[in-house]
Amino acid sequence: MYKKLFMGIVIALLCLSPIAAANWDSFAGDIDHNAYREESSDFVTNLWTYSMGSPIHSSPAIHDDYVYIVSTDGILKAVDMKTGEEEWDLDLGSPTNSSPIVHKNRLYIGCEDGLKAVNINSHEIVWDYDCDNVASTPFYHDDVIYFGSDDGHLYGLNRDGKVEFNKKLDGELKSSPIVVNDTIFIGSTNSKLYSIDTDKSKNWEFTTGDEILSSPSYVNETVLFGSCDGNIYCLKESNGELVWKEDLSNKVISSPTVDEHDNSVYIGSDDGNLTCLDVRDGTVKWSHQTGDKVQSTAALKDNLVAFGSNNGNFYVLNKYTGAEEFTYNPGTVLFNSAITSSPVINGNSLIFGDDSGNLYSLNIEKYEVPGSMQLYYSLGVLIVLLIVAVVVVFKVRGRK
Repeated sequence: MYKKLFMGIVIALLCLSPIAAANWDSFAGDIDHNAYREESSDFVTNLWTYSMGSPIHSSPAIHDDYVYIVSTDGILKAVDMKTGEEEWDLDLGSPTNSSPIVHKNRLYIGCEDGLKAVNINSHEIVWDYDCDNVASTPFYHDDVIYFGSDDGHLYGLNRDGKVEFNKKLDGELKSSPIVVNDTIFIGSTNSKLYSIDTDKSKNWEFTTGDEILSSPSYVNETVLFGSCDGNIYCLKESNGELVWKEDLSNKVISSPTVDEHDNSVYIGSDDGNLTCLDVRDGTVKWSHQTGDKVQSTAALKDNLVAFGSNNGNFYVLNKYTGAEEFTYNPGTVLFNSAITSSPVINGNSLIFGDDSGNLYSLNIEKYEVPGSMQLYYSLGVLIVLLIVAVVVVFKVRGRK
């Protein structure tokens, strides 16, 4: 009841707001880690490409018409979503693969040396909390930022960076937590998914056949997640009892995306497929083969599902059939980069990054894409090679 009331208030505020499109403040877009976007928007979508200069493994966050993104070398940038131009940047001083979240004018970002809080108005680091590598994307709940660390601790910090919660678990916590009904769910490299109350008492743990890098999603009193043992699991929220599991043939690093309206869950795997299953019993509805690992977490809008593949292609499929609506390859034969970054959606703008260090804005409604920067680079390389070949030929002939 409270969740429905909360969502009703949010929708009402959005209707009154001068901001044209909704924010995507955290990984997978909402409090249940279900990357679903269904509200309409009059936001004007522009096509652009922005170069970060270093690979992008994390997912962007959108807040107040700005895209916040970090590259693997620890550079945070704010990019104007309308123009694709940089507004400001900040060196975090540490490499990162974690995705940023936005809450009350602050960004929270995991780095190799801990968690950092950044003021998006002053563009300064407000505080940092020292611990082992934080690959886990933070989750905000009741004024506490929860995140996992490679030291095996599940932390909860308040807005001032003070510890409110600290629970030692086994393994490294690279999975991103969710909090539902005051219960935290998080996976570990020790093959277990944990259920822990926010009062620090452990409810249950469920053991899979390999490490868990996938982040859990929540729907209808169940928790869904993937494991590197090749399965997607659905467990009862209350006691961790297995509802169903389905073998996806290879490691599952991608996180599940749930469409409650259609009782579907979408998830990628290292066998190259994005698979759609019935969230109620795990029945496979369809699979779409890309030819390379799918570690990007899918995003949904209307009747479309969008995701990237390690083959360098970005796919937009019909969510009911798995048929391709359109694909986009921002690279070329010479410059083709894996897409492990998960897309975000704002209005009809779909934004994602890739291993070449570029951030892209597409129009998901009109199937419009920006021009390929790599194509120009490839042409430049070919021209240089052609000039060198001509020079060599003339020199050889001159010697004769």
